[in-house]
Amino acid sequence: MPDLHALRHRLERAGQQHLLNFHDRLPPDRQRALLAQIEAIDLDAIPALVRDYVLAKPTIDLPADIEPAPYYPNDPASPARSWDRPAYRAAGETLLREGKVACFTVAGGQGSRLGYDGPKGCYPAGAVTGRSLFQFFAEAIRKTGEKYGVPPPWYVMTSPLNHDATLAFFEQHRYFGLPRDGVMFFPQGAMPSFDLRTGRILLAAPDEIATNPDGHGGSLRALKVSGALDDMRRRGVEHISYFQVDNPIVRVADPVFLALHAHAPDSSAEMSSKMLAKAYPEEKLGMFCLADGRLRIIEYSDLPVERQRERLPDGRLRFLAGSPAIHALSVEFVERLNSDPAFALPWHRAEKKVPCIDPDTGENTEPRGPNAVKLERFVFDALPLARASIVFEADRVEEFAPIKNAEGPDSPHTSRDIQTLRAARWLQAAGVQVPWKDEATPDCTIELSPLTAVEGEDIQLAPKPAPIERGARIVL
Repeated sequence: MPDLHALRHRLERAGQQHLLNFHDRLPPDRQRALLAQIEAIDLDAIPALVRDYVLAKPTIDLPADIEPAPYYPNDPASPARSWDRPAYRAAGETLLREGKVACFTVAGGQGSRLGYDGPKGCYPAGAVTGRSLFQFFAEAIRKTGEKYGVPPPWYVMTSPLNHDATLAFFEQHRYFGLPRDGVMFFPQGAMPSFDLRTGRILLAAPDEIATNPDGHGGSLRALKVSGALDDMRRRGVEHISYFQVDNPIVRVADPVFLALHAHAPDSSAEMSSKMLAKAYPEEKLGMFCLADGRLRIIEYSDLPVERQRERLPDGRLRFLAGSPAIHALSVEFVERLNSDPAFALPWHRAEKKVPCIDPDTGENTEPRGPNAVKLERFVFDALPLARASIVFEADRVEEFAPIKNAEGPDSPHTSRDIQTLRAARWLQAAGVQVPWKDEATPDCTIELSPLTAVEGEDIQLAPKPAPIERGARIVL
């Protein structure tokens, strides 16, 4: 048990003494639970956080010299920048065969925005069968293992809210055929939620502090605290393939991208990123930019719309490179970020509604509007800390079918359409007859298991199905 007198003194210095207002009325087990929550907070850092992020709204000071970031085009013969795809592919396949790559999925979210009660990774995403997001990733990792001799170890960051449910889901499905010792789960960190007006930490109950996940940027800290980095070192892993949980067709370990990250002459092999060509200026993707000579992502809400609409003489968007949140990081880089306080990622502020209790009376409060400030970190803020980063263009249909919204863009419906279009392209290129409504719309629904193919060339080696009939719903 911590020294209660000393803890009260620390809380007073931090301006958070109200957290113990109900302590003396609690049973001993709940007292211990509350004190453990308080002990987990970096109380020395709280006054500065409250001053700079809660009671003040940090302004976004954009550099004056913002330029579009250069990138490796998906077509290696592009006149804009040519490069040797076969050589890089071979180098990336060597990394995979030698077991130097791990997969890392950020999966702390719930499916509530989709009307789904459970972890986001358990959401049924398959175009026909409802195969879960987690199953897509697990089968892609298995297929990668089949192709290169060993499945990459998989690290899954959960949250305190969904950790137990995620583990139970994997147990129920027997880890989707992956070796259990090849999958590691750990929860991300949490931050206390602050009262918007006073800066006091909110209480969810007399014995419970109101908290929120510390953002996908907290994943880099969680890799260290959980022991995942140590586990990677023991396995000989040097590079981490980072992706978020909402994209069922993500390339979980792309040999070409990994090789560019590790071996391109303009890469420090510390942190690299994939980009998508923005479909239209106001598309809600962060943009890769150069500022002060460093690669960084500027949020779509921060770059003035008139800048986003700038075009080149050939009509293409000048700020074309949008971020799908797919990165490669070296284990050494993540360790360095954790070892030096100077490399701490900045906090980002969001005003939210957070149910809580009155810290004086204990009465429940259901806010009608935003009453709290949540602080979180973003993983892309690590980009300027790398000595040199590269960006690689991905094909939307090949790699990006996210499920973020219940309806409209990036919804289950649009994801199913992209899954089908990608499968139809691959099958047709392999000589399979596919019906089309028009040049861009297959007249069927196809769900392609990653165990069958994680890239188009895999279809060439798989048994060919019969010609697909119009309106068919098939699983391969």
